[in-house]
Amino acid sequence: MPTILITGGAGFLGSHLCERFLTEGYDVICMDNFLTGSRENIRHLLAEQRFTLIEHDVTTYIQIDGDVNFILHFASPASPIDYVKYPIQTLKVGSLGTHNALGLAKAKNARLLLASTSEVYGDPLVHPQREDYWGNVNPIGVRGVYDEAKRFAEAITMAYHRYHGVETRIVRIFNTYGPRMRIDDGRAIPAFLSQALRGEDVTVFGDGSQTRSVCYVDDLVEGIYRLLLSDEVLPTNIGNPDEVTMLELAQEIIAMTNSTSTIVFKDLPQDDPKIRRPDNTKAQSLLGWQPRIARAEGLRKTMEYFRAKI
Repeated sequence: MPTILITGGAGFLGSHLCERFLTEGYDVICMDNFLTGSRENIRHLLAEQRFTLIEHDVTTYIQIDGDVNFILHFASPASPIDYVKYPIQTLKVGSLGTHNALGLAKAKNARLLLASTSEVYGDPLVHPQREDYWGNVNPIGVRGVYDEAKRFAEAITMAYHRYHGVETRIVRIFNTYGPRMRIDDGRAIPAFLSQALRGEDVTVFGDGSQTRSVCYVDDLVEGIYRLLLSDEVLPTNIGNPDEVTMLELAQEIIAMTNSTSTIVFKDLPQDDPKIRRPDNTKAQSLLGWQPRIARAEGLRKTMEYFRAKI
């Protein structure tokens, strides 16, 4: 069976991908330096014979013995709290880390899928966001370390494909949620759930009118799996177009948890996108993919995970 290396494999998305590819019969190598990943996310996989954990920082040279057929490059801080706390590490993993992962793909004749992000669109002036939109990003703002790291990662991935002939795929991931998100992640759903379950004030930034389109993790993993095995080289959006305001989302979570929490408003962070919704036309036509799990169902599953943690 093929061998797949998943960088950032102990993270929220990485750990779900490790599970999926083990289920599909792959030998899975999970690589993580645990800057933001967690051993708890993969503890249940350690006894699997086809699972290998390597603790390593991908911004330094990557050495893997034996064959590697596929690489999923998911190593990176991925929430505003993380990339503001670790700005240099975020830039390095997007640049040096991607360079090293591509170098390994070239050496092993492996196919590499880059985890990019809807953040490459910045605070978009086009709605919904199509893959041919170039974005509206502040390169020197506090969020720029993540946005520009991912934009560079896309550029070097395409350069390796065009110049070296490396097989590459690029997924632009929109807001995703589910079990194994960190309670202190800083993103809206973990924050709202943890505050509501504790009976604390639920913090909404700005007036709550800014929107996100949230995708349950199982749907995202299915889209990534299909994209990896497709022939598409150019970036592809994977996300749920079910758009919701942050105020509506906070109200839904308070009601779902039967919480006594009240909503409080705080200033909107710098460069926080006002709108966000993927145009999934390409994924639907190319991959036959569309999200299937409704927000209410996904939030219930996520709530149970957080309830057990709090």
